[in-house]
Amino acid sequence: MNKDRQEASPTTLDPSDWDAMRTQGHRMLDDMFDYLENIRERPVWQPIPAEVHAQFRQPAPQAPNDLAKLHQTFLERILPYAAGNSHPGFMGWVNGGGNPVGMLAEMLAAGLNANLGGRNQIPVEVERQVLHWVRGFFRYPDHASGLFVTGTSMANLIALWVASRKALGMQVRSQGLSAASRQLAAYTSAGAHGCVAQAMDLAGLGTAALRIIPLNAQFEMDLAALERAIAEDRAAGLHPFFIAATAGSVDVGAVDPLNALADIAQREKIWLHVDGAFGALAILSPELAPRLAGIERTDSIAFDFHKWGQVPYDAGFILVRDGEAHHDTFASPVSYLRRETRGLAGGSPWPCDFGPDLSRGFRALKTWFTIQAYGTEKLGQVMAGTCALAQYLKQRIEAEPALELLAPVSLNIVCFRFRCEAPESNRINAEIAVALQESGIAAPSTTILSGRLAIRAAIVNHRTQRGDIDALIDATLSLGAKLAKSGTESGTSTGTTTA
Repeated sequence: MNKDRQEASPTTLDPSDWDAMRTQGHRMLDDMFDYLENIRERPVWQPIPAEVHAQFRQPAPQAPNDLAKLHQTFLERILPYAAGNSHPGFMGWVNGGGNPVGMLAEMLAAGLNANLGGRNQIPVEVERQVLHWVRGFFRYPDHASGLFVTGTSMANLIALWVASRKALGMQVRSQGLSAASRQLAAYTSAGAHGCVAQAMDLAGLGTAALRIIPLNAQFEMDLAALERAIAEDRAAGLHPFFIAATAGSVDVGAVDPLNALADIAQREKIWLHVDGAFGALAILSPELAPRLAGIERTDSIAFDFHKWGQVPYDAGFILVRDGEAHHDTFASPVSYLRRETRGLAGGSPWPCDFGPDLSRGFRALKTWFTIQAYGTEKLGQVMAGTCALAQYLKQRIEAEPALELLAPVSLNIVCFRFRCEAPESNRINAEIAVALQESGIAAPSTTILSGRLAIRAAIVNHRTQRGDIDALIDATLSLGAKLAKSGTESGTSTGTTTA
């Protein structure tokens, strides 16, 4: 009878035949398991044909389409042309590889369709349990607050908002920055991610108020230069309020000296924040955790479970020591979100009291499943394993006269280049990187270090093995030799930065 009523309804989006939907759903799930199981047989990445691009420029359909046909389109025209970060040969950017347990959890979360803005529901308690775990990871107090966000870019922005409100007073929420009695100054290193400067922009403080501190020989923030900058700003009548340290820099994976920075921040009464997008979770590895010494003394930490934590995208997190200041920065009580002590409107404070989003997906579930299924010990081993592979890559580079290491290998990022004549070196290495990507063998990226273009291998994926490192090196040597020979024979330069 219920089925008949459902078939008669013209407004529902549920299927008229649940058995057919179930069969198709199992087929789709099996195809994704097949994809992950056999991913090594695929290229890491491949260029997108023009006809595939054209497929996604068609107008929106007005009539329904068959789900099986849509799935086939996905298999043929979407799945083969993703960035490839699930592939063990993907080393271009600091992207996690995901995991099958997290994929299943994401399916469960989508089926549940919970809005984690708040209310009295167990999905919110799942997020709070992960927060409890995170407090323990970093030895933060029980009153520390935390929140799942899209990624570290948003997490950094939230930390900056909280720190600036605490420095200027919560009245700026109503009166605006123009009513502030003092002008703020913030500090980060030349190796910091660009989202730190973007956060200054979005927070209304302006990028000109961010001091870019030079790096030392280890690509870490220069402490003496930082202290000089703080002193100069104080002498100019400014109010230093925020230091954004880096744990795992975007270019080379360096970790700023957190204990020393904590000493400076404590002495100067400045908020110390850590952009630990991928590096912060090294705290789960007994082997790597000592490199984060001092992180427990910070005021806030931003990081991504979807990088080294291998949780499917997206699952960023912000942890704030001063939970009250965090709450006061965002809480906006309104009548339609009235909190009660009983019923569905209970459970205050709600997650929406700690960030800008009222509508929030159940990111916590795939993270909770990943940690529960694999355990922190296993996840720590994965991180240490990628660092061991980075050291192996370093050894391979140092053993090859045709290759050159361009930066210390602190964690899991290796920057190197193919040796060739200086006028052509940057161009040839850029072409090697693109040729590697187009080959489907490996997908590194590039960066510029002291004016020299580096091939950058970020080893994040739990699937990557020594054979993948060997394939990268062998292909680099082969492609480099061909491109160098071609450049020598042509005797011309296509004009790029001189190495």
